Amino acid sequence: MAFPLPHTLLGSGPHKVFAVHGWFADRSAYAAVSADLDLESFTYALVDLRGYGEARGEPGAYTTQEGAVDLVALADRLGWDRFSVIGHSMGGSVAQRVVAAAPERARRIVGVSPVPAAGLAMPPEQWELFTSAAELAESRRAILDFTTGGNRPAAWLDRMVGRSFECSDPKAFRAWLDSWARDDFHTEIEGSTVPALAVVGALDPALGAELTRQTWGRCFVRAELAELAAAGHYAMDETPLELVRVVEDFLRAEQL
Repeated sequence: MAFPLPHTLLGSGPHKVFAVHGWFADRSAYAAVSADLDLESFTYALVDLRGYGEARGEPGAYTTQEGAVDLVALADRLGWDRFSVIGHSMGGSVAQRVVAAAPERARRIVGVSPVPAAGLAMPPEQWELFTSAAELAESRRAILDFTTGGNRPAAWLDRMVGRSFECSDPKAFRAWLDSWARDDFHTEIEGSTVPALAVVGALDPALGAELTRQTWGRCFVRAELAELAAAGHYAMDETPLELVRVVEDFLRAEQL
């Protein structure tokens, strides 16, 4: 059963947009970009998925498919017939699931360092690191450091780790990993004509341009790719203004 996702509404524009966070954050993932959004052209809904933020105690399967069902249900509650979806990392997988579930309602989607619809294979030692991150701060810090090129300030890494523990439930955090990393639904969206932009960071060795071309680019007929030279995996925090510009230019390209 769909769950009414907690959310924050920003703006009053005619183009409706959901913003979905990734594995390490709740809707506060978009805090650094919120002040500079075009709130006349767009209405943004920043959501908390189950297990995060105001939905920390909400039971569920904690899967990307469930997240998409919850998102479409929220669109119904808000009276949004058609809408775009921005999703970061794990949230990018949720955005692709929305295309699979309700292609006629998806106006445009944006994946910021999106996890592929086929999942993300990891060698055993990497999988062990990611599974241990549910409980261990040092594992979360190591993941953050690796995926941002190993050159971010220690205080930033510590702050991001602290935020991730504050806003997520450990059991849900661990369950979400199984879904975004291991579920393969790419055949459900292959050949989709929904306009789809992937934004990747040049400093991210995990989900970079080449992998994204091979995955996102093969699923969407109208795929586009933008690479931010100064960003790693967390473009919202690392290069917020550059991200806002490239995302809103893409969303603005089709004003129906």
